[in-house]
Amino acid sequence: MKSRLVASAAISALVLLGATGCTFITPQSTEVQYSASDGVNVSDSDGPIDVRNAFIVANEDGSVGNFVAAVVNPTTEKATLTMTVAGLDPFTVSVPAGKTVSFGADEEPLRIDDLDTLPGATIEIHFQSGDGAGTKTEVPVLDGSLPYYADLVPDEAEESTRTPEPVPSDTAAPAPSE
Repeated sequence: MKSRLVASAAISALVLLGATGCTFITPQSTEVQYSASDGVNVSDSDGPIDVRNAFIVANEDGSVGNFVAAVVNPTTEKATLTMTVAGLDPFTVSVPAGKTVSFGADEEPLRIDDLDTLPGATIEIHFQSGDGAGTKTEVPVLDGSLPYYADLVPDEAEESTRTPEPVPSDTAAPAPSE
């Protein structure tokens, strides 16, 4: 009788361990960090500025897009973020100390002419702030089919009014010779 009781307890322990022990070897979904939105988050460990929920809303043919994101400067000094899309002039954004600039919400989205990326694809953008080398991130290109993005689709008739701020280069131009 004692052996049956011990065997029942051992089997119960094995069943209980087998049913609950999988959490010891299986990754927990709540531990996986991800962007809980349509955009992507960009953090550069070398730079002071973070970009939250970055995405582009483009017209049907993908020729023009609006960059939408929240640009966060948690530091105590004004900082500048430079965003570069291959083949296009870089964008520069200055963010006051301790502030967030929300393109597409508080501020107009940044218009990207000559985007050449259809909605549904991604485009690589290089984000750089401070003295760091920056980071390249694939940013999703969306369309205006969802009602909350419909107002963000760029008007093709408008021309870009942005004037990119000059970006210093590492090489100086040679002095003119006389």
